Amino acid sequence: MTITIWYNPKCGTCQKVRAAIEAKGHTPRLVEYLKTPPSVEEIDQACRKAGIEPQQLARQKEPAYAAIADRCKTRQDWLKALHENPVLIERPVVILEDTAIIARPPERVEELTF
Repeated sequence: MTITIWYNPKCGTCQKVRAAIEAKGHTPRLVEYLKTPPSVEEIDQACRKAGIEPQQLARQKEPAYAAIADRCKTRQDWLKALHENPVLIERPVVILEDTAIIARPPERVEELTF
């Protein structure tokens, strides 16, 4: 089973989620999404697996959020905006084969079945 985390090494929540997954005996694949932004398709797939719309993946506390939200009118607009502005992606996102979650708070990782 592949477990992928969209990860920011400076984020305490990301570190806690990684540690929780590793404590269960798994070695997650870490994607530093700020350095290597997920593609529009990857973001779309993660949202579909999580059962959320792309705008629900956005960090509303980011300074750039308001300006970007004003110009995003469609799902495709949001997907493109998240790809082009990865700082807007809420973290950490944990992705398995057929499911994904935004693991915030980090205890949400317990919802996943490994």
